[in-house]
Amino acid sequence: MAENKSNCCGGATKIALACSGGSNVGQITNEVAKRLDVSGQCKFFCLAGVGAGLSGFVVSARDADRLLVIDGCPTACASKCVSKAGISRFDHIIVTEQGVKKSKSFDLPPGDIDKVVAKAGEMLSKEPSSERKGCEA
Repeated sequence: MAENKSNCCGGATKIALACSGGSNVGQITNEVAKRLDVSGQCKFFCLAGVGAGLSGFVVSARDADRLLVIDGCPTACASKCVSKAGISRFDHIIVTEQGVKKSKSFDLPPGDIDKVVAKAGEMLSKEPSSERKGCEA
């Protein structure tokens, strides 16, 4: 599964995993990951495969040069799935920490999505600091 490489980090593999949960912020994570993939910033990858512990998915996520986990809310289901799979090296963004209020509505204002895409792009473009989880430069 590691064949799908993104060329946005000098040919390095960058993967996004989105919670895609049952709320507006969960669906925003899905839209953000789709936009990041379409724009070539990283490859949108299957969180369910990682969470289920399927070896190919776990190995691909663990071996990525950069792994971005996008959670909708502080419950952080996506990052907990990744951690439970034994992956500790990842960047993490939470939609509600970007000023988006969680609701059961699936009305996704483009401005909310744009705000999170911008933050995710900023995170992916920076070199990871020594204390931050992320790809080793």
